[in-house]
Amino acid sequence: MTRLALLRHGHTEWNRAGRIQGRSDIMLDAEARDELSAQRLPAPWDEAMLWSSPLERALDTAELVSGGQRPKAAPELIEMAWGDWEGQKGADLLADPGTHYSDIENWGWDFEPPGGETPRAVAERLTPWLAGLEGDNVAVCHIGVMRVILALAHDWDFDGPAPFKVKRNRLYVISIEGDRLVPEGEPVRLEPAP
Repeated sequence: MTRLALLRHGHTEWNRAGRIQGRSDIMLDAEARDELSAQRLPAPWDEAMLWSSPLERALDTAELVSGGQRPKAAPELIEMAWGDWEGQKGADLLADPGTHYSDIENWGWDFEPPGGETPRAVAERLTPWLAGLEGDNVAVCHIGVMRVILALAHDWDFDGPAPFKVKRNRLYVISIEGDRLVPEGEPVRLEPAP
């Protein structure tokens, strides 16, 4: 059986300011580092293959919650490209009708930020990586990547409210059954560090 537990990286200054990060390599802030240093992956996920996006905020999150293990960076797990919108605030873009910015619940699979990447394109780059996994795996990545994988698992088409909510410090577990992704129960919280 192949399973994958998804974990979102810790907070950055841009997260707290409401800025879109995309592929900008923004570091964890000091508060996130302190919070993550006090948490660990619960069993059996502490023994799983540890993967990460190549962006430092994800690599550092993985290292902190694993007690110092450096993850294997997978380029496929890099955040969705937001193009011209990176560094801008979503609220500002939403307030300006000329930007054509939209809430994720109204995107569909083919919505593309200017100069960015569609959810469908993210799914296409993730599919071969997912197919190559074996056993138990933890992937520390980004909300865009997590939404795409969870959308596939939940048969959500980015149209209307998502059947899941991505929160920090929780593992979202799916099983991989051939070419099908199947959600497994409720998210699993990280544990206090020993």
